[in-house]
Amino acid sequence: MRGPHDELIKAAERAGEPTELVAQPIPGGKPLLRLLQMLDSRGLAASAARVVQDAVPEGLRASFRARALKFSASPPGRGAAAKSKKAAAPEEDSGLTDIARELLTPPPGPPSGSGPQWSSLGPYTIPNGQTYNSSVRVNVSGRISAIAVDPRNPAHVLCGAANGGVWESFDRGGSWAPRTDYQATTTVGAIAFDSTNPSIVYCGTGEGNWWAWLGVGVLRSSDGGTTWSTLCTAPFVGQGFYDLAVGPIHPNNLLAGTTSGLYVSTNGGVTWTQRRSARTWSVAIGSGEWLAACSDGIWRSTNAGTTWTAVALPGSPGAFDRIAVCIAPSNPTVAYAWGANGAAAYLWRRAGGAWTAASSLPPGVSTGQAWYDWYVKAAPDVDTEVYMGAIEAYRGDLSGTTWTWTVISNHTGGAIHPDQHAIAFEPGNPNMVYAGCDGGLFRSADRGNSWASCNNGLVISEFEYIAQNVGQSRWLIGGTQDNGTDRWTGSSSFDHVADGDGGYVAVNHDNPSTVFHTYYNMSPEVSNSNGDWATWSYIPPSLGAGEGNLFYPPMRCTDSNGTTVAIGGGALYISRTNGSPWTRLAFPSAAVASAICIPDADHAYVGTTGGAVLVTSWNGSAWNAISALTSPRSGANVSDILVSSSNLNRIWVASSTLGGGRLFRSDDAGAHWTDCSAGLPNLAVNAIEIDSRNANRVWVALDRGISQSWDAGASWADFSNGLPNCYVGDLCFHPHAWVLRCATRNRGMWEIPVDGWMTAPACGLQFVGTLAANQTQRWFTFNWPATWHVVWTVMPTTFNTVAQITLSMQVQRSSAEFVTYWLTVQNLTNVPVNFEGRFCVLSRY
Repeated sequence: MRGPHDELIKAAERAGEPTELVAQPIPGGKPLLRLLQMLDSRGLAASAARVVQDAVPEGLRASFRARALKFSASPPGRGAAAKSKKAAAPEEDSGLTDIARELLTPPPGPPSGSGPQWSSLGPYTIPNGQTYNSSVRVNVSGRISAIAVDPRNPAHVLCGAANGGVWESFDRGGSWAPRTDYQATTTVGAIAFDSTNPSIVYCGTGEGNWWAWLGVGVLRSSDGGTTWSTLCTAPFVGQGFYDLAVGPIHPNNLLAGTTSGLYVSTNGGVTWTQRRSARTWSVAIGSGEWLAACSDGIWRSTNAGTTWTAVALPGSPGAFDRIAVCIAPSNPTVAYAWGANGAAAYLWRRAGGAWTAASSLPPGVSTGQAWYDWYVKAAPDVDTEVYMGAIEAYRGDLSGTTWTWTVISNHTGGAIHPDQHAIAFEPGNPNMVYAGCDGGLFRSADRGNSWASCNNGLVISEFEYIAQNVGQSRWLIGGTQDNGTDRWTGSSSFDHVADGDGGYVAVNHDNPSTVFHTYYNMSPEVSNSNGDWATWSYIPPSLGAGEGNLFYPPMRCTDSNGTTVAIGGGALYISRTNGSPWTRLAFPSAAVASAICIPDADHAYVGTTGGAVLVTSWNGSAWNAISALTSPRSGANVSDILVSSSNLNRIWVASSTLGGGRLFRSDDAGAHWTDCSAGLPNLAVNAIEIDSRNANRVWVALDRGISQSWDAGASWADFSNGLPNCYVGDLCFHPHAWVLRCATRNRGMWEIPVDGWMTAPACGLQFVGTLAANQTQRWFTFNWPATWHVVWTVMPTTFNTVAQITLSMQVQRSSAEFVTYWLTVQNLTNVPVNFEGRFCVLSRY
């Protein structure tokens, strides 16, 4: 999704100013850089190299590597971008075995009745979402990877979110319910009904486009998609599904396309046989033939998938970055193949037995992200109409040999979010089309000429990072994948406050109206109006020549006092005045920042992709040169770093790299480290948070779930009661509401009262006083959290039938975080009175 940052880059280019390479067109686009960064950060270099091998044409790989190295999450000289492999298949990653073993461990189930429980904050929907039509705004949610409509009940729709599970609707997408939150994984790549018995539905886990490495096999539902159970794990653990088809006559025959090849089952999905090892993106079952779209072209079987032969496509390049295939439902002798290789797109149509190349293609079609967003489906009722997905969605109508093309995702009649992943049709009504994209699910009643959002209640937003206002219990802001930066202020409908790719966010502690967010790249913006729409100013640092950075470079502002803010790439850029101006601090050696913590205005800590932990401090007039602390794990990506302003000696460091320790604690300012990983699930640690009331109480976010320690990491227990079994990327603890919030990827934002919600008011005695006859006096009490709901009263302790006192109260907002209560007590009688000043906290939230 293009955003304001892309437009600023273009303006800089027109002015002849230097820009980072990621802003230029790059094979695979921004999603590929994000995926490689994710895989590299986990030490899954072979998996990352395989993605590059399949997504980037061989002739472009050298150029791609040179540019992608600047945005790698691997230490210098390592990772997918640094490899020079060509056609040979990369080796396997040992880390995949660790992930598989962990995911196959029985996961946390539905919410239990005891203890605190997580609850969803939303977003129920995000209005004002972006499209490529500047005059059209739509409600959005998050990335859809699969759609299936019940063959016998057209109002019954299932959709799969990339890492947000299966969702079910009985009113054509008007409302939704999550159905696989507590399966072993929430990743979804494909969904297919058994057309002979629609109560049977299959789901292939592991989204082939992105979340393949979290796949754990096939799920099956016997009640139309409401409840699910694991059908099989082998051979699909660690694989991602692209497509899944059920035989229309023999429903025990299943055909699957995955990241590791083409698979066939003849017993309803219980066991599978691999028929081809080439990456397989698309499958189709017709009358007497099966088709598969693989990295080496279209393949055909006429014996229920036992043997396969290559299909000759005139003008085919032989190998593809992506190719899709379909058989026309209205005429099984007609089929379509839609492929991409480099900058070239290809469309073939088979009528009878001959495949021919289309006489024209959709004008302006982009293949840059074909590995990520690509599909083809023939209209259900006519074999001369075809729908094709890329970044945009297209409808093609054939008359004779002439094609007429319509960009159905972006035209004057309406628009939807770009990046198309899935399409489906309503049985019995070929005009009704469902489209799934990075922005969610959309429905058209007229073959794509107009659209309605189906995103209300589809809580599948993919939040990267979140930040909070410590003076309000109902205020969060988060960056989302391709759906901008969004803000929660208590309503389940979030505010869309910025377009484009949303990355890091930060809120000034002392003045929470000052809010920061980033797009991809070194692209910070600041708002002095609480992050309201159209109040952002672009404040990029001036980068050193040739510097690299992560796709979402880390950015933080001070956790306590002052106006210090920093963003990290190939150096640390830090400001004591909210980002203007910036000071560049070079790292001691070549490195890329992957995490930042600013506990107070005078100290900043940096973690790097190579495992270094760095620190700088303010000496009263300038920032000291950055120095390196002892590394807790050299060569491992630092995913988070946390230091409390109340104790700079204690430093927490998290690592997302598998195959070693993933959480470390230092109690001597980084001189020595304790590995606190024992007892944690063997998954990447993405974020750390501590209880501001108890420094030994720690939470960590993992690739699935959250764990808690009460003893500074000596032991751990699951803390995911009620939380879907999804990827958790960020955490923040509200110090006064006593709630922990988490950012998930494809299940939105969640919160938990870490000690349970208040079940009774908390009352107490604050002060005692004495008033002379008819005297009025004022008391004050300070540093009460502004989030608390407090009632005050006074009670005479002098036993006198005449004595009476009255109370009036004024509230002073002494800071963004705290209030002072001024209590004026008046003696209404002519006798002295002793009294108590009492409080009652009704709620901390």
